[in-house]
Amino acid sequence: MFFEGFTLTEIAVPGGKIRLRHGGSGPPLLLLHGNPQTHAMWNRVAPDLAKRFTVIAPDLRGYGGSFKPPATADHAPYSKREMARDVVAVMAHFGFSRFRIGSHDRGARLAHRVALDHPQCVEKLAVLDIVPTIEHFERANMEFAMGYYHWFWFAQPHPIPENVISAAPDAWFHGHTSRSPKPADVFHPDALKDYLTFARQPDTTRGMCEDYRAAATIDLLHDRASRAAGLKVQCPLLVLWGSNGKIGQWYEPLELWRQYCTGPVTGGPVKAGHYIAEEAPAETLDWFGKFF
Repeated sequence: MFFEGFTLTEIAVPGGKIRLRHGGSGPPLLLLHGNPQTHAMWNRVAPDLAKRFTVIAPDLRGYGGSFKPPATADHAPYSKREMARDVVAVMAHFGFSRFRIGSHDRGARLAHRVALDHPQCVEKLAVLDIVPTIEHFERANMEFAMGYYHWFWFAQPHPIPENVISAAPDAWFHGHTSRSPKPADVFHPDALKDYLTFARQPDTTRGMCEDYRAAATIDLLHDRASRAAGLKVQCPLLVLWGSNGKIGQWYEPLELWRQYCTGPVTGGPVKAGHYIAEEAPAETLDWFGKFF
């Protein structure tokens, strides 16, 4: 079954409503998804994690069934700082002031900001297939521009990329998610249905692009200010990356993350491309089980 034992619901946070699934019992574990997906990306690991943890998996603002603020000139509504307030409010709704986080892609960039802005909340943090956003931009070269071209395309002025994507959302989705090798059936049919349902909605495309516009503007300002102030991730950090993806090819992920942390940093490659939790759920669960 798809998310067996989980409840699908919406809860209110200060900015709007967040769609999420929750299930299980035990210590709280927040799962944050990446682009261009929804919380459904955790379907192959969440039920097992729920045997040991209270698992809460929301859609980020701008994605899936969560609220989607309009585009603004400063992109502030989509800053990781604002998104961090959302997920802290989500966990507070369930009575948790301190929790673990498992995160992928855009959700991992959000989780990094949660750990900086709300260190008292984060007990342990796992990030999948990223290095700090600021490092991507400051080290950008032709390889990065070709491999992660969408970072610059999505960040173009509203509504240019939105109009192009919305003209053929299914073709865009399948092309976008095939940039690294992966099995043809990597996405569970119910998860794929969820992804495509929202990819076809113009407000989701706008939210996604605003997320990337924020990353290239206001998020960089916040990241540089945090770095200048000496703020670092204080909790234990688990770093995983797909052995068939770009992160391990371009960077030394553990060495790089240690520059942004005061706590211990562990991790390694997973036999997968970018969609680690869906391509290699057993290995993901093994890492998570040992770490969390």
